[in-house]
Amino acid sequence: WIQLVIFALLVGLLVLVGIGLVQAQRGTVQPGERIPELIIPLYSKYEYQDRAELKLSELRGKVVVINFWASWCKPCEQEAAELEQAWKYYQPGEQVVFVGADYVDTPNEAGLYLSKFGITYPNGPADAHPKYKLSQMFRIRGVPETYFIDSQGVLRFVQVGPFTSLDEIKFQVDQLLP
Repeated sequence: WIQLVIFALLVGLLVLVGIGLVQAQRGTVQPGERIPELIIPLYSKYEYQDRAELKLSELRGKVVVINFWASWCKPCEQEAAELEQAWKYYQPGEQVVFVGADYVDTPNEAGLYLSKFGITYPNGPADAHPKYKLSQMFRIRGVPETYFIDSQGVLRFVQVGPFTSLDEIKFQVDQLLP
């Protein structure tokens, strides 16, 4: 009986490892996939319409741009100004919401980064919510990564790596606007 139990445990372990490998090979969320509900707690001074957390379901009808970044990420610094410019460009129309998801960082370092680059759009820690771990939901592989979600909650484009111009960002957003 002992050999049978050990064999069953080994088979179970191999199944779990196999499932993990399949998930890892899937990579990031793919365009065309509906994004499930997500909630991101927001840093103080980076709230959205005075809300301390942002729910994707409350943004239906708007284009949502989620940018994963970190204060220690040099490529993130390269695109910070362009993301802020894009936010300021689209903000008056209220059809587009930019959200920064700070990945593997401390609140103090994140605050310094946001201040240094003059970021004003909503921002919060990617994995601070006990139920909604954004980096796991999007299966990010690093930073920066940016996800463009249409007004119906469907992912339409993924940018892995930094944007090099405001025009690149506007091109992706404009395709999703009516």
